[in-house]
Amino acid sequence: MDEVKVGIVGLGANTRLRHVPGLMACDAVKIVGVCNRSPESTAKAASDYGISQTYERWEDLVVDPSIDAVVVGTWPYLHEPITVAALNAEKHVLTEARMARNFEEAERMLTASREHPNFVAQIVPSPFGLSIHKTVCRMLNDGYLGELREFLVLGTNASSADPNSPLHWRQSAELNGINKLGMGILHETLIRWIPDPVDVFSSEQTFTQSRVDQVTGETAAVTSPETVQLLTRLPNGAHGAYYLSSAIHHGPSPQIQLYGSEGTLHCLLGDQEQLLAARHDEPELRPVNIPPSEQGGWRVEAEFIGAIRGQEEVQFTDFDSGIRYMRFTEAVENSQLTGSRCALPEA
Repeated sequence: MDEVKVGIVGLGANTRLRHVPGLMACDAVKIVGVCNRSPESTAKAASDYGISQTYERWEDLVVDPSIDAVVVGTWPYLHEPITVAALNAEKHVLTEARMARNFEEAERMLTASREHPNFVAQIVPSPFGLSIHKTVCRMLNDGYLGELREFLVLGTNASSADPNSPLHWRQSAELNGINKLGMGILHETLIRWIPDPVDVFSSEQTFTQSRVDQVTGETAAVTSPETVQLLTRLPNGAHGAYYLSSAIHHGPSPQIQLYGSEGTLHCLLGDQEQLLAARHDEPELRPVNIPPSEQGGWRVEAEFIGAIRGQEEVQFTDFDSGIRYMRFTEAVENSQLTGSRCALPEA
């Protein structure tokens, strides 16, 4: 088996938690290069993981002929330039989510992937729903819901409830783009199970307008909202509502609720996922047993390496799926800017 040599741009917290251990668990895979935001951070990452080559510029890493695949672990503002450059240099790419800052950047990434079809282009997926995915799909395919009529997407926490907490990079539209709160990660999970909405109406608010930037020590504007409510419609006329907030205490945890003419599914998401269900003639929701054959989980890095070796295709998440959630993100932004219901842009 040929060794796959990997270079990482942005070996930060999530890459340390997920991607480095996942890659190291794969047979005949070696992390050979790293580039972080500062020389000091790059040197530390290289020392921590025994990485032989360091780079001051990511542009040099992606064109290094000794590297087969590039992992993009940066914040979203660099996903598009690094991904496009790596694909053009004929490297396989695994990029962190969200796909890009906006739909235009995501389209350029998709175009680059289609221009280089022999190279794997994968986005780190939403982890939500992976453990119950096959069971949800089976129940939907078996007609458990009947006709889908309504759905709810909920995701709240108190991460920005304290007005004195410092600015987080996710609160900067320049770094994070137009994805708002947990919208993208939850919507990606939702559209694994149901069709894309045709339009959306958005309402949002920011309670703390400025916070201290820990890098500069100066006060900076918060340019991403702290609460978002969305109303959407599906092609069959079903209505959906999203309630997302980072500024409330004791709010609902991440979940997706699907309501049909014949049944209901509640998907409780997170570390301990649970699927609840009831048919229309049953008195209450009950836990659904997930058969061992349908148990899913995190295998992103193994899937990436397997796809490189031609052993499997990318399911979670390919660039075509990423474009689907970026279309929705763009429509949400357009609705907020215009104050009106907006259709999703053409793919």
